Amino acid sequence: MAETKLTFHKIRRYFWPVSIWKRVLVIFLATVFLFTATSYGVAQWYIARHNDEPLVLGTTFVPDYARSYGLDPKETLEAIFSELGMRQVRLVSYWKAIEPTPGTYDFSELDWQFALANKYDVQVSLAIGLRQPRWPECHEPAWVSFADKQWEPKLYQYMQAVVDRYKNNPALSTYELENEFFMSVFGECKDFNRDRLIYEYSLVKQWDPNHPVIVSRSNNWIGLPLGQPRPDKFGISVYKRVWDKTLTKRYFEYPLPAWFYAALAGGGELLSGKDMIIHELQAEPWPPTGIKEASVEEQFKSLNPSRLKDRIDYGIGTGMRTIDLWGAEWWYWVKIKKNDPSIWNVVKEAVAQAEIDNQKLVKN
Repeated sequence: MAETKLTFHKIRRYFWPVSIWKRVLVIFLATVFLFTATSYGVAQWYIARHNDEPLVLGTTFVPDYARSYGLDPKETLEAIFSELGMRQVRLVSYWKAIEPTPGTYDFSELDWQFALANKYDVQVSLAIGLRQPRWPECHEPAWVSFADKQWEPKLYQYMQAVVDRYKNNPALSTYELENEFFMSVFGECKDFNRDRLIYEYSLVKQWDPNHPVIVSRSNNWIGLPLGQPRPDKFGISVYKRVWDKTLTKRYFEYPLPAWFYAALAGGGELLSGKDMIIHELQAEPWPPTGIKEASVEEQFKSLNPSRLKDRIDYGIGTGMRTIDLWGAEWWYWVKIKKNDPSIWNVVKEAVAQAEIDNQKLVKN
């Protein structure tokens, strides 16, 4: 009996030492283990729950960005639909492009994009609001002054004009409201007022109650988006390999496993009842300079065909079933201007494989 008590005492001392600092360490390690185990369990639940849903691989398209590569935007977008076979695209409605002068709207560019989407039976997620994809993130016209207290009503008028223009278009599937609204560390934006985002969400649902609204968050943060507004779906961006210009001066790959994002999606679904999509999966380089200033060799150090294939597999491994790949204009530029279809073909093969797998789901 004495020997048993001695053994128990040693075990207790091992797991609950006398030293206060060792006790703190034990509590910390136990907390980390419990948090990790719980997150992993939530991730596996989420992956299993959505495993039988079709996989949708789409992209984002910005005509001005295509032009910056010397590409024809219409040719580029049509190739995305006809050659890649993509049937999901996020389009932008930049305020500065649609309302270049106060009260005068020009929808001509967005109209031809919707026309192409309808031609190929493509579903459109339409970005709306002040903050939309691509630098400088906020795209207000030159005539807008944030010192003017009336800038918000002017923003809402433009947003309503966009919604009214496309809410009955057969290609429209969702809206994405204020892309990564709270990401204050990136872009040239001046207003991050949550009350504005809440009000904009209520306006969009009032103008068009028939289409879901997505609100996106940035990647790699542990917290769950449980505040208002509670959209129909959440979006998340996933960037894996970037150039670290501050500390190491080299490429850095986030070590997060795919199930980390499944845990974020699953935790959000359990607590809010809302699903999550990947609205930006990094599929273009992040070199030390701008992409167009870097050589293709340098670009491929950040993202080459092999890494792109792994990246797509990584995105699928998160369990999220709608994945918009980021960088379609670059894929086409490498193919057309650099005579290298390797990146383009990786995406093409992934889209084709997703279609094959989806057909198997239907048969089963």
